[in-house]
Amino acid sequence: MKGIDPALSRTRSFTRRGDRMPRTHQAAWDRLATQAVLDVPRPRPGSTLVDPAYRLDPEQVFGRRAPLVVEVGPGSGDALVHAATTHPEVDFLALEVWRPGIGHALAKMGEQALPNVRFVEADAAPVLTTLLEPGSVHEVWTFFPDPWPKNKHHKRRLVDAEFADTVADLLPPGGLWRLATDWAAYAGAMRQVLDPHPRWELVGTDRAPLRPVTRFERRGTEAGRSITDLTYAVR
Repeated sequence: MKGIDPALSRTRSFTRRGDRMPRTHQAAWDRLATQAVLDVPRPRPGSTLVDPAYRLDPEQVFGRRAPLVVEVGPGSGDALVHAATTHPEVDFLALEVWRPGIGHALAKMGEQALPNVRFVEADAAPVLTTLLEPGSVHEVWTFFPDPWPKNKHHKRRLVDAEFADTVADLLPPGGLWRLATDWAAYAGAMRQVLDPHPRWELVGTDRAPLRPVTRFERRGTEAGRSITDLTYAVR
């Protein structure tokens, strides 16, 4: 339809769920969101998009110049909080479309927000095409994205050729994209996208060094699913 933003009619890699949170997560949101969750301009109220004219300045946001890691879909924040706590010299920007997930991550921080973590409540695939300066990110993490296991839903998977180009634009030559999944079919699909991609080179299949073993991962292995880690570098 004429006048509709094409980003609004794309095939999304997520389904929106309710914003209700457990009491402890809501309390963490109320306590910490003003510091940790960025208030970004939106094309309309309630949108999961960010105004494409807006460019985030990490040095202004974090008050310093430091290596920047972007995590796409931090979920409950296990890797994010662990990494930010153990590496205070690195800044972390997390894009999460589900507000209760952000609340869960904030609850894991305790009484004070970690000064080197910020969240943007947004759909990462379109937003990362404009949010950050090209080549400004040290690493990108995508741990356990929704595998969309049914064949008819494969088009919803986040890791596709278009998103691979988006991530490559964020990183300098040699910059790393770390991925993990507990679905073997999705791991194979990731490799089908990235192994022949002209901008990416597979450089490792070991566990990401800052990715802790989580309850989510344990449930996957208990169900008989193996974990695949993939690390790609920008050529």
